[in-house]
Amino acid sequence: MTDNGQPERLLKPGEVAALFQVDPRTVNRWTLQGKLPSIRTLGGHHRYPEAAIKALLRGEPRTP
Repeated sequence: MTDNGQPERLLKPGEVAALFQVDPRTVNRWTLQGKLPSIRTLGGHHRYPEAAIKALLRGEPRTP
């Protein structure tokens, strides 16, 4: 949940790849290496919290 009570937006691997300007397979590899925070859907797909990804883009350290 965000501060205003809305659910946090989750990004698909392709959206994260576009933000980092890399191939989506690179995003999957980073996820498996633990470099990106992710959530798994019931179908087994990875989704990425938008706020955490944008913080990484700004160069902020990742919080556990």
